[in-house]
Amino acid sequence: MVEDGSVMRGRVTVYSVPGCAHCTQAKATLSALGVPVCDVDVNKHSELRARLKELTGLSAVPQIFFNNLFVGNNEDLQNLDPEHLERLVLSVREDPVPLDAPPVPEDHGLHSDAEVDGAACALSEALRNLILKLYSDHLSEDGKRVDYKAMSRSPFFERYCDLAVHLQRVDLLSLSREEKLAFFINIYNALVIHGNLRLGFPKNIWQRYRFFNYVSYFIGGEVYTLQDIENGVLRGNRKGVAQLLKPFSRNDPRLQVALPDVEPLIHFALNCGAKGCPPIKTYTPQDIDSQLRAAAEAFLENDDSCVIDSAGREVKLSQIFKWYKADFGGTDEKLLNWVFDHMGASQKKRSLQALLSEGKVKVSYLPYDWSINSTD
Repeated sequence: MVEDGSVMRGRVTVYSVPGCAHCTQAKATLSALGVPVCDVDVNKHSELRARLKELTGLSAVPQIFFNNLFVGNNEDLQNLDPEHLERLVLSVREDPVPLDAPPVPEDHGLHSDAEVDGAACALSEALRNLILKLYSDHLSEDGKRVDYKAMSRSPFFERYCDLAVHLQRVDLLSLSREEKLAFFINIYNALVIHGNLRLGFPKNIWQRYRFFNYVSYFIGGEVYTLQDIENGVLRGNRKGVAQLLKPFSRNDPRLQVALPDVEPLIHFALNCGAKGCPPIKTYTPQDIDSQLRAAAEAFLENDDSCVIDSAGREVKLSQIFKWYKADFGGTDEKLLNWVFDHMGASQKKRSLQALLSEGKVKVSYLPYDWSINSTD
């Protein structure tokens, strides 16, 4: 494992142009890895285009070099084998820039975290890539359990903590609905893990209340607790479970960030650190609604979350549907119709359809497993 914090002797060179989404993603990924990036805008330095074409045979951007080794474009970077990528990072840490490294303009500085400080999408992507790395290393295959002890020792976790500080400079008002959904879902799930690692796991109702109302990040100049993110932003400023007031008052500047209305599908993406929660995944703004719908389908297909008792004419659902019943229509009938509409094509859906067509159906709720989703 590459150790974080060591002195960098080499560099990664990225030839890019402004406004290029693939360039932004590549630089965010490299930033998340903690390597020094020399970002060369070929629009400003057109004299390098011909030389670059000679080196790689390509004119499209981005083009990425680890010292003198050409890796390829953004897709090539994202598809690198993790072990190979780690060796590349190690080579940049240990080996000085060779004489045959690709050319850069004189006095050209390195790209750093500061360049993504004010760009919510770029910072979100950098954090997401770090989260993906942590999850791939320390999350069970089904996404239900976390190896917290190993994660706490990971240099990538320390890198995540360092990068999370820059959330304070993010411009949240520039985000679209889709970007807000992906950004805040990913941040919520990461903040839960961050809080568990730094403060310990809440073990009772009172500790859980304090955890979700006090564990927070400073984002865009404002404090956002876990409750603020879930109920204030993602649920369109609705009261949370056992909450007397809405998270944001009428004059609260964070109200401008809140979604205009609740998005019920978030309940199948947010993970509070308990075994009864949906699996942990990461989300991207592109096609976010389809990603969330797929998460809902998977959740409903699991018998820990939804059981159809045809003989007893009863549907047993996760407590999540009870706590947030208003988000799913507010009545048993509307809730069951929502569940049916969001099930994948399966025998379970056909069983529910048969029950609904025959008349009244009882709704009950399954016990919720509040034990910690740790591998220990």
